[in-house]
Amino acid sequence: MHPAVQTLRNHIRVEHVIFATLLLAIVLRFAFLDLKLFHHDEAIHAWFSYQLLTTGNYLYDPVYHGPFLYYITASMFAVFGDADFVGRILPAIAGCALIPLVYWLYRLRYLTGKVAAASALFLAVAPELVYFSRFLRNDIFVVFFSLLLVAAFLAWLDKSKWYYLALAAAAGALGMCSKENMPLILVTFAIFFLYLLWTRKITLPEKWIRDLIIAAVIFFGIIFTMYSSFWTHPEMILQAGPLAIEHWLAMHNEQRIAGPPVFYLLMFILYELPILLLALAGVVLFLVTGKKRPSAKDEEQEQEIQKHDDPEQKETKKTFSFVSLFRRPAVPASIDKKTEFMRFAVYWTLIACLTYAYIGEKVPWLSLHQLVPMIFVAAFALTFTGKYWKILLAVCAVLLFAMTCYVAYTPADIAEPIIQVQNSEDLVPLMAAIDTSEKVALATDQAWPFMWYYRGDAWDIFSYYGGKKDASTLLSGNFDIIITHDDESYDSLAGYTKETIRLNYWFDHSGTGEDPGWIPYYFTRAGKIGSYNFDIFTRSPV
Repeated sequence: MHPAVQTLRNHIRVEHVIFATLLLAIVLRFAFLDLKLFHHDEAIHAWFSYQLLTTGNYLYDPVYHGPFLYYITASMFAVFGDADFVGRILPAIAGCALIPLVYWLYRLRYLTGKVAAASALFLAVAPELVYFSRFLRNDIFVVFFSLLLVAAFLAWLDKSKWYYLALAAAAGALGMCSKENMPLILVTFAIFFLYLLWTRKITLPEKWIRDLIIAAVIFFGIIFTMYSSFWTHPEMILQAGPLAIEHWLAMHNEQRIAGPPVFYLLMFILYELPILLLALAGVVLFLVTGKKRPSAKDEEQEQEIQKHDDPEQKETKKTFSFVSLFRRPAVPASIDKKTEFMRFAVYWTLIACLTYAYIGEKVPWLSLHQLVPMIFVAAFALTFTGKYWKILLAVCAVLLFAMTCYVAYTPADIAEPIIQVQNSEDLVPLMAAIDTSEKVALATDQAWPFMWYYRGDAWDIFSYYGGKKDASTLLSGNFDIIITHDDESYDSLAGYTKETIRLNYWFDHSGTGEDPGWIPYYFTRAGKIGSYNFDIFTRSPV
């Protein structure tokens, strides 16, 4: 190796690698951030945020998830203006902020340098994380607050400073205010915390009661304030929980967007295959190496020592005791923080995957809650590849980066399961035509995303009928453009030219499975697209 290269390698530290990775994450998340139109849900979230900004009104509805997204988006609109790019800034920041949290865990000595560097790189380039960091939805905030909670809680255990537990409480509360799956995450974390307490692998700080009281005040204070719409609807403090449970049980039973239990496994195969394979290997490797069994020689030596210490033990026979299974173990001689964190990551991954496999509603953004802990396990597996770990990491990163570029930066309608009810690029020329029109008829029940893109006074040019009307009614309105659903439309309208376009689209699983088939699709991505279509009637020039 050239001396200059060797010198450079000797001066590269984990901090340098993670900083470079953070820069990469920033570029991937902010480049062409408004390249695509808002997704159907994004338009709704942005419009409710705009309404909050302009009217001051907000009332929690579990259909649209927690209040956090709307308050912070409205704040961004107030400062920077209401636009697609502005609406996506904070999700992009949350996606980038996962990487400094990895560095914090490294500084707390819960991650090795290799695991930290690999985890940060995977978080930076994983296609699903990048895609949904450029997306005005709640899930990227939930995964950020989840990891922040973990890091802050571990810092509290290590440093015994009350403000770390306060930060963990704030993270948990803001996660609760983001989406209704956060309680599942908190329960998952709490069970592992109780395991650590029971096995005496952690001890609470001396002033833990004081710290817990402060944290509880912060936790419930944030939740009560946000769900009550800053105390304008105090009744929601008691109503929000039952409403959320009722709604999500209904969604689980209805399975409006259904899928098989292996739905997310298929998503990981399509988009995160290197991470998935490494994570599977990581689980096996941890189970094999995470708890070292004493050798037969060590056991014999230990028994010999016990015999010399207590001669009466020579004749003692070991008998099975059911009670002993529940007896609290003795304090361990030492705790390996990195091993225990990886045990937690494996546990978190398995619980998350099983939970979302069971939940009936299958949507692509829920994969994030499984992917983040999976990345730590995948990074752990890389450490077993010896001197080849950097090469393998680079190969994995390149494959993930290529997929990210395809799904995040293709300015066209593409057949990908990660994309669900995305507003079509066909709307771009339509909205350009609407911008030059004086009167537009919406003879359909579909008003999104027009309600967002023509918010405020711009909506005045629209006449919303909510469905198909008699042709004579529409013709008498002297509209420049008439928009209908293609299933409830007209063969023709006198004086108008007709064109059919997509409103929004999704991946047609059944169609792709038959033609071209799943294996060819994996390599060609030539799948089938399902769509909701508009018939556009444009006034013919005189």
